[in-house]
Amino acid sequence: MDNLVAKSPCAGLLPLTVGRVTAIEVDAGTMTMLSPRKGRADALNKAMQAGYGLGYPAPNSAGVSGDVRAIWFGHSSAMLVGAVPDEGLSQNAALVDQSDAWAVVRLEGEGGEDVLARLVPVDLRLVSFPVGATARSKIGHMSGSVTRVGEDAYWLMVFRSMAETLVHDLKSAMEAVAARG
Repeated sequence: MDNLVAKSPCAGLLPLTVGRVTAIEVDAGTMTMLSPRKGRADALNKAMQAGYGLGYPAPNSAGVSGDVRAIWFGHSSAMLVGAVPDEGLSQNAALVDQSDAWAVVRLEGEGGEDVLARLVPVDLRLVSFPVGATARSKIGHMSGSVTRVGEDAYWLMVFRSMAETLVHDLKSAMEAVAARG
């Protein structure tokens, strides 16, 4: 009988450094999709403030408090990352565990914007996409999420099944940027 071994989505693929840009896998921990119940958005926001020190994110924004993040994830949905949802959330939102569904990669370093400019059809310059900004967008040909987590750092999220493709596309873009000097 085979012994199954749990692996992270990017096991054996990352870390990767090309030029001044590095891609590393993020162990995001528990990830839960939140969708406010009808008429409960304000109560959900208050429950998140009380439980995690951050509110339900506005469109195209993400909040962070310690190791917990709340990332806008499209119309009427947000991803709670790094915390097990408490009772206050389940009373005010539909919750779906997404912990094993996503690959999360941190891209950091000078030149990260140039790398992502080759893959993401969104203006990710700091002036247009400040720290805490997020967008659901294509990353290469994949649907994903891009969040700026630092001046020279991003979280990229794609479905787990696309982890190898994400790393391949990032490596190609990183090599192209590094070759420019």
